[in-house]
Amino acid sequence: MFCAGIFSPGRAAALASAALLVVLGTMPSRAHDAPKGWSYPYACCSGYDCRAVKATSISERPEGFVIAGTGEVVGYQDRRLRDSPDGEYHWCSVEGKNDGKTICLFVPPRSY
Repeated sequence: MFCAGIFSPGRAAALASAALLVVLGTMPSRAHDAPKGWSYPYACCSGYDCRAVKATSISERPEGFVIAGTGEVVGYQDRRLRDSPDGEYHWCSVEGKNDGKTICLFVPPRSY
């Protein structure tokens, strides 16, 4: 027997929304791509935290790499430091802010 209350338009919409959330929640998360096509690791960004930066915005000192805009030092042994696949600097900061704390810093390998 058909029960109209179970399939009302409002209930159907709620069930569809819940099903969509379940499907989206089980999909693997993907990070966004760098301008030259490689993907930033999800551990470094949430889809908007990373971007290419000019070489002049990163300086190298004996203690590590210094982010010009914040003065933050990322030491040579820091796990946030990554090799850049395209030979350019890329900086991932909290919420992608120019004054945010560094999540990851991609630096060109010494061979570039």
